[in-house]
Amino acid sequence: MIAYRELRQLELKVLRALYDSGQQKLDISSIVHVNVDQFHGIEIEEFPAQIAQVALWLTDHQMNAQVSEEFGQYFARLPLKNSAHIVHGNALQLDWQSVLPAEQCSYVMGNPPFIGKTYLSDVQRADVARIFHDTKSAGLLDYVACWYRKAADYMRCASSSPFKGESVSEGATGRGMGSVSNLSHPHPNPPLEREGIQIKTAFVSTNSITQGEQVGVLWPDLLKRSVHIHFAHRTFQWMSEAKGKAAVHCVIIGFGLQEAANKTIFEYADIKGEPYAIPASNINPYLVDAPNAVLENRTRPICDVPEMVNGSKPTDGGNLLLSDEEKRALIAAEPQAEKWIRSFLGAEEFINNIPRWCLWLVGISPTELRAMPHVVQRVEAVKAMRIASKDEQTKKDASTPTLFQKIRQPTEPYLLVPSVSSENRQYVPIGYLQPEVVVSNLVYAIPNATLYHFGILTSAMHNAWMRTVCGRLKSDYRYSAGIVYNNFPWPEPPSPQPSPPGRGRSAAEGEGRIEAAAQAVLDARARFPSATLADLYDPLAMPPELSKAHQALDRAVDAAYGKKSFASEAERVAFLFDRYQQLTSLLPAAPAKKTRKRSI
Repeated sequence: MIAYRELRQLELKVLRALYDSGQQKLDISSIVHVNVDQFHGIEIEEFPAQIAQVALWLTDHQMNAQVSEEFGQYFARLPLKNSAHIVHGNALQLDWQSVLPAEQCSYVMGNPPFIGKTYLSDVQRADVARIFHDTKSAGLLDYVACWYRKAADYMRCASSSPFKGESVSEGATGRGMGSVSNLSHPHPNPPLEREGIQIKTAFVSTNSITQGEQVGVLWPDLLKRSVHIHFAHRTFQWMSEAKGKAAVHCVIIGFGLQEAANKTIFEYADIKGEPYAIPASNINPYLVDAPNAVLENRTRPICDVPEMVNGSKPTDGGNLLLSDEEKRALIAAEPQAEKWIRSFLGAEEFINNIPRWCLWLVGISPTELRAMPHVVQRVEAVKAMRIASKDEQTKKDASTPTLFQKIRQPTEPYLLVPSVSSENRQYVPIGYLQPEVVVSNLVYAIPNATLYHFGILTSAMHNAWMRTVCGRLKSDYRYSAGIVYNNFPWPEPPSPQPSPPGRGRSAAEGEGRIEAAAQAVLDARARFPSATLADLYDPLAMPPELSKAHQALDRAVDAAYGKKSFASEAERVAFLFDRYQQLTSLLPAAPAKKTRKRSI
């Protein structure tokens, strides 16, 4: 309805430019060419499919009234001979060519279902598998990704040079998938005689397909099909008008198989507000004006920095974990258990200073264990829980019920990075811990991290990178080692030799400035011992001392990259993607996998 209304409004502007308003001698029916029969759609529900046709007729009537008022002549298309072509069916299982031949199509648009990969039904999961039958790790994709692949293949059918000679893949379901047939042939729509029809497509989508691990699955598949992004609305919040007002974080991506002369990124300073337009030379899969880099899920960092490891995973049914009250009760019953109890932190406990404890029974002797019946009872419960598990590895780990299933606890001081942090924070809170504090698999640890590493990771530079490439848990940031940390392009490493006189400061001097600024951040935090990290990094409650310390750190980190400042976060990220490409181009090629020869 909205697309039709806007096209009629554009047409009305054209008619005003061509003809004087109020020309009653005009035959309006001969100059109005946009009609409802140029609209084609696929709708999975039968009743909405019928509503769509009626709604377009009503919109047509409203627009005809505007034209009549403009030119002083009554205009109505009665009887209703033309209607929109709305097909009732599953858009992922229909051949779009059967709805509208690609050579007759001008635009494809839609608002596909927002269903995450973990919430797919069996039918929907089969749709994804069918459409991405030739794509590795397609099970990581959200449902909306299917429309992008279908659209790319459909657009290719109208192109004079199909991708590798393949046909359109069969295979989505969805509300609101629509297309507009070529507007130069309104009654009816005959095939065009020229080659190389350039269809343009735009979808409203969940922002998950431009973040985290999904980018590495979906976008290489689209880029090899010559998909170019023409415009993009970066993440904004779409409030539903339904009861409950569910907020969805969306992007809008406009794309085609041809390059666009003018590309635009619509940025949102406030995701609930209005966007502002930024011209772009290229829009990459992360919706940034930068090269088309797609980050790999790496096991090691691309720079020479300490490795990040995941925390330890209990898989204990909660039996090795203790609240404050449970800890006190256990020590009261068995005082000797105190030496085996350690502080236990996940992301929420670390950020909000919530006390939590665990039984860390590494190295306990059978004699010591049997002397504590309450602890033995908990260990027996761990064993029973693991035996009852459907996971084969968990069943095997029932043989070691005194231990966490995965033990990755650092043996030296380490830097903790939460895996999930609020979208409202400018900086993800990170901090140093001693090895006596056990961290869960909901956080990451960097053993042997220096103040320099702390400074870079808590800077605006790294946080801008994180916000762009990380995944999301609802709207919160979901940090990862494989995507965010291991792909982060650090500054040039400090040189052991100072710079010659007159050639500026050495990288080592830059490292020293970052370390001093990082220590100032820690000192500013320490001035508020009763405040949690959630308090300190609340956008409204952040103390001025801490804010100033972070600003000084940001300047020191920017200088380490050879930049005085950045005009915007988008400029920071574009710079980092350029540096990422420089660094990864120097990495050795991955060794080819050896294939075994089979004897016959």
